[in-house]
Amino acid sequence: MRYTGNTPADRKPDTVARPPLVRELLLVVGLFLVYKLGRQAANGHVDEAFHNGDRVWELERAVHLPGEGVVQRLLLHDETLIHLANTYYATVHFPATLLFLAWLYWRRPRHYVWSRRVLAALTGAALALHLLFPLAPPRLLAAAHLVDTGRVYGPSVYGARPATDSMANQFAAMPSLHFGWAVMVGVGLVVATRSRWRWLWLLHPAITLFVVVGTANHYWLDSIVVAALLSLALAALPLRPAEPVRPPQPWPSVVPQRKHSTVYAASGARR
Repeated sequence: MRYTGNTPADRKPDTVARPPLVRELLLVVGLFLVYKLGRQAANGHVDEAFHNGDRVWELERAVHLPGEGVVQRLLLHDETLIHLANTYYATVHFPATLLFLAWLYWRRPRHYVWSRRVLAALTGAALALHLLFPLAPPRLLAAAHLVDTGRVYGPSVYGARPATDSMANQFAAMPSLHFGWAVMVGVGLVVATRSRWRWLWLLHPAITLFVVVGTANHYWLDSIVVAALLSLALAALPLRPAEPVRPPQPWPSVVPQRKHSTVYAASGARR
């Protein structure tokens, strides 16, 4: 008879790998607070941010990247499309990432631990760049001649005066965590699932890239830099292979003690 009880060897590796829920909630909340405080610490530096904006704009033109206005003109054909893009930018970024982590935690814990580590490393590197390289987004740059679609058409997540915005750092454009997190969500779901439709998850980063550039919240270079940082994080923090699941072992054969005694007694009698 084979034992089919619920021993650790019988469980799937993902179930064993699931970290404690309370610890993970505290960790995620802590990382979020560090993210917000880090962006606030990088606030200000107005002159430097606009100077860097001019440098990025000139660099993109020098290497012949397509102008951000090419994407924005596609949005400006339809006011409804502009409103949808602004709404996507304002409401999808955090909820999509949190839902991604929550689903992985319950269904793919091993992938959850990997994704959380990669996102933490990516966000830390991005915050360092926000501090070292304050950057005015193209919607604020006079040389770009782009429309601030959030302010003009709504909804907007930023204050009317970037230099005194206490809710968000408008000069933390480099790199784009909107795009970086979206790429990780798409890649993480492709890796964690097996459906033949799983590649459609990559629509999320594709739409995000279209939105952040079209609404003039980010330069192309912001997305290129965050993609490079994410590649480094994925290379440094690979997904650990699943531990092999051992087949259930049968119970050892046990001869009842009474039977042993009977055999011993019969053997002694024959002597």
